[in-house]
Amino acid sequence: MVMNIKKFLAVILSTLFLIGVLAGCGSSATDSKQVSTNAKSSLEEIKKSGTIKIGVFSDKPPFGYVDANGKNQGFDVYIAKRLAKDLLGDESKVEFVLVEAASRVEFLQANKVDIILANFTVTDERKQKVDFANPYMKVALGVVSPTGEPITSVEQLKGKKLIVNKGTTAETYFTKNYPDIKLLKYDQNTEAFEALKDGRGAALAHDNTLLFAWARENAGFKVGIPTLGSLDTIAPAVKKGDKELLDWINTELENIGKENFIHKAYDATLKPAYGDSINPEDIVIEGGKLK
Repeated sequence: MVMNIKKFLAVILSTLFLIGVLAGCGSSATDSKQVSTNAKSSLEEIKKSGTIKIGVFSDKPPFGYVDANGKNQGFDVYIAKRLAKDLLGDESKVEFVLVEAASRVEFLQANKVDIILANFTVTDERKQKVDFANPYMKVALGVVSPTGEPITSVEQLKGKKLIVNKGTTAETYFTKNYPDIKLLKYDQNTEAFEALKDGRGAALAHDNTLLFAWARENAGFKVGIPTLGSLDTIAPAVKKGDKELLDWINTELENIGKENFIHKAYDATLKPAYGDSINPEDIVIEGGKLK
């Protein structure tokens, strides 16, 4: 009887073990299927949907803005349309997603956009969170202030308030290098420049490429510090690990560089804002490669 009970228990345990193995196999099959699904390339998904989602600014002329007719315009928009045309055969197949400076990384991570083309400066910190393609533009920081009370050196900002946008290289630069300078931070460019006009701050720090155009259109203001910090680059960004889309963008930049397309984008969107005051070679990067 004791032997029979032992045999019975052995059969039960063997059966339970077998069930567990089979369940594990089923789980592995499910997991493999899930991995396979997740492994589908973003390029495949974009082509399947027939639309590419590109993040741009709504309030940063001449780079990205919405005009009086509700249409997206600007340097980044011009380039984004070409990417859509070459990938999907029609420039109208781009869906413009409006972003703020501080939301660019988040929008990529949350799959709200496929590419960020919102004047995104390449930094080591950002490289930890997104993947940057090759650059298409050069940029440095600048400081704009009223012509009646010009700020021509950082030392003049001591004891005064400096306006910056959240999530920008200007915020990072002054927080790290000049923590004693009081920063007034805003989400939107529109808010920041209105604060400058209202005298809430002594000056405003931003990309010099933006400030040159803004000061030219707004009498009574001057870019007193035209270059600050290091010379940086601006590049398209994709979600971390999206190598296939990244490689496609780099190849695209190289191909359109053969026809000087970025210079054409400059002539169409930036030259009207800069006039002859800026040498395009100081801003434009053709073919994705710095010379």
